[in-house]
Amino acid sequence: MLTVHSENELQLSADVLVIGGGPAAAWAAWAAASQGVKVIIVDKGFLGTSGAAAASGNGIMAPSPENWDKVLSERYRIGKNLANSRWIERVIEKTWLSLPSVESWGYRFPKEDGESVRQSYYGPEYMRVLRKNLLRVGVQILDQSPALELLLADDGSVAGARGVQRQHHRTYTVRAGAVVLANGGCAFLSKALGCNTNTGDGLLMAVEAGGELSSMEASNHYAISTAFNATVTRGVPFGWASYTDEAGNDLGGYTNGRRDPSFLPNALLKGPVYARLDRATPEVKAVVEKSHFIAFLPYTKAGIDPYTERVPVTLVLEGTVRGTGGIRIVNDDCATKVPGLYAAGDAASREFLAGLASGGGGPNAAWAISTGQWAGVGAAAFAKSLGAHANERVARPAGQVGLGSSPSHTSETFDSEAIVRGVQAEMFPLEKNYLRSEQGLLDSLAKLEKLWEQVQGNPKQDSVRDVEFSRRAAALTAVARWAYFSALHRTETRSEHIRIDYPETDPNQRYYQATGGLDKLWVRRDWITDTPATPPVITTQTTPSVSKL
Repeated sequence: MLTVHSENELQLSADVLVIGGGPAAAWAAWAAASQGVKVIIVDKGFLGTSGAAAASGNGIMAPSPENWDKVLSERYRIGKNLANSRWIERVIEKTWLSLPSVESWGYRFPKEDGESVRQSYYGPEYMRVLRKNLLRVGVQILDQSPALELLLADDGSVAGARGVQRQHHRTYTVRAGAVVLANGGCAFLSKALGCNTNTGDGLLMAVEAGGELSSMEASNHYAISTAFNATVTRGVPFGWASYTDEAGNDLGGYTNGRRDPSFLPNALLKGPVYARLDRATPEVKAVVEKSHFIAFLPYTKAGIDPYTERVPVTLVLEGTVRGTGGIRIVNDDCATKVPGLYAAGDAASREFLAGLASGGGGPNAAWAISTGQWAGVGAAAFAKSLGAHANERVARPAGQVGLGSSPSHTSETFDSEAIVRGVQAEMFPLEKNYLRSEQGLLDSLAKLEKLWEQVQGNPKQDSVRDVEFSRRAAALTAVARWAYFSALHRTETRSEHIRIDYPETDPNQRYYQATGGLDKLWVRRDWITDTPATPPVITTQTTPSVSKL
């Protein structure tokens, strides 16, 4: 429960409260408002400039209808029989049909032969247009206002949320008939570009309210970056790179003409790795520098020519942001197990779209557009069903960890920064999180349990910033425990989840893993009963196609 004292707490009410500030949150708020209900959206930063999408450009999985079957088959293949064909088709169709609206709101997609090419977006402009549209339809936006805990009615349904406003140094409460959690995944403060707002807050709030998570074993996505500026994680330019060790020996990395995805992590575990984009043709250079210009800024600032000079590279943990794990959704409206609570974007598990593989890039962008709208419409319908007096329900705060002292736990004050460093020490190393084993997972879980005991204590609460940081430390610890506990129980290697003690994919483990719990963690197998689809024949290709950038 949030216990910070505030002389001028802000009290608001709405039909639908959306928590988050990225594309999924913006689409959810717009979709809910389109149903004629009052909508408030609260963001940890400034909606339009904070988050991973606003920091750079991104592709969008929005093929033209004649290519839907091909893209659907490819996504299903990548999901290794854990993805859901119906959901993939839903996402593709919804995204394709939604993008003309973005253009009508003022976004300018590039043109070819007079037709708009809606295959990618420039993040800053895309988010500016989405924010402008929210204001146009009457959505109330609270910037710099991180939500910290949900409110629950006596019947267990969600009734709003509480948080803090940094700039006004006060707490706030928003009473609402329904809530959409669209506040991103968790990158564990790795400094991946735009991801430091993604600290797993929504996952913790959902579980405290009685919700469940799913596929948390697929929460260990790493992205390549230059080692001298390990922030910009844009992998496309490196598709045309050759790799060498410190002595200049070619590291190869190809299997059957295709780059082995485990090549770079394994190479980095042996020593420094260097990349040179010397396989790029003039045509590729022109396209990639325009579509992924932000990836070249570190080179420009350092005075490096990446096409002729070697640069050291590393891998940065993006966790669930480009991984899969998140809040478990239970129906087509993206509802959760908690009545009135919905999840969208990176906050939701993307197992239906990606299995345990990464949905990073275009698929995640499409997931944000589609699930945001489904969640917004679903939340609006739920709020309407409660009638005119929904916000008069008796409500209690659901927050349990990192918000105030509890008489059932230690009263010692914990150091939020030390907690974060402890979590990162278990989550960042490749030998712990990428190459997993039973003993390694047990060792890390034991250390994370000790950190969890610490965050049960009395957090520093001298300012609203202190409250935010203590809650963030609790969320990071919780997400790390769920990720490793789930990984411990999937005894196979499949997509993002690699177990060195179980190196093969087990066809009998065709299920999702639901997980949750606070002090006592649990895992449940949700078996997939439909017949696996026949995988398509994929043409071997050693480098990315310029047309797909």
